[in-house]
Amino acid sequence: MSIAIHDPTLRDGNHAVSHTLSLEDIASYCRAVDGCGLSVVEVGHGNGLGASSLQLGLARYKDSEMLETARANLTHSRLGIHMIPGFARLSDIDTALQIGVDVLRIASHCTEASLTESYIEHARSKGAYVQGVLMMTHMASPETLLEEALKQQGYGANALVLMDSAGHFDPDSTREKIGLLVRELAIPVGFHGHNNLGLAVANSLAAAQAGATIIDGCMRGFGAGAGNTQLEVLCAVLERYKFETGVKVFDLCRAVESLEDFAPVRTPTVVKTANLISGLYGVCSGFEKHVARAAAEFRVEPRKIYEELARCNAVAGQEDLIISVASRLSQPVVA
Repeated sequence: MSIAIHDPTLRDGNHAVSHTLSLEDIASYCRAVDGCGLSVVEVGHGNGLGASSLQLGLARYKDSEMLETARANLTHSRLGIHMIPGFARLSDIDTALQIGVDVLRIASHCTEASLTESYIEHARSKGAYVQGVLMMTHMASPETLLEEALKQQGYGANALVLMDSAGHFDPDSTREKIGLLVRELAIPVGFHGHNNLGLAVANSLAAAQAGATIIDGCMRGFGAGAGNTQLEVLCAVLERYKFETGVKVFDLCRAVESLEDFAPVRTPTVVKTANLISGLYGVCSGFEKHVARAAAEFRVEPRKIYEELARCNAVAGQEDLIISVASRLSQPVVA
């Protein structure tokens, strides 16, 4: 079976450096991996188009500058973006297409697919290739995910991607959820993993074995929290299991080694205690830096913040909730 490898190193990886990837980082990475057989290279602020803000983190450059830089340095791989309605506007779709973006991912929380309707329909009306995305998918049952995925398929999405945004999945839950969507949807299904429990590669393999034909991976695991599925390892494992990815693994390894000045090469991604805790509680991986700052400011144990965020069912985009939770936990208990 053929698997398309989607690489969000320059988007999800931006979380790991507080959205400060430089234009030279973007250009050098695109040049290095362009001939390696990756299907898509995704670029932008960690939370996608229009997300640069004080609440989510200010990006070093405008979306248009990052995309134009990537476009100028990609010939073989397609250029992709991620966008969440509310952060991104419909006009951002038009701008992205004018720059030459090939693949638009339009995302919502796993139970709120209806928020993507106008965005998917607008993009499809422009002739764009669109992947619908459901985030934080450990928070919904397989049946609920299917209901939401069918909505995005109905809006015109060309493919559907499940994101394990908290790194909470295991291979069994991955197979169950991906397998149901593969059987019931008429469009390709993809999987995006995080490594909070050290299971990202295993979960990605399980997704491929369950029928997913789009799998995400980031160079050296660069990404939010404990990082994403490690791209080089993912491609090698899929090759060993006889999946066709089109990726030239040794060329990719050489490309990785050539990027000595690129951020993830200088600071390799590891599973830290905070990442492990957020994975166990099922809290969004992108919350890591926000929780660390709030814990230090209010002198609260990070684990307690993660526990309370899980109890509140906090989702991506609710970073402002972290401050209120930390503040509340810092107050003395009144008898």
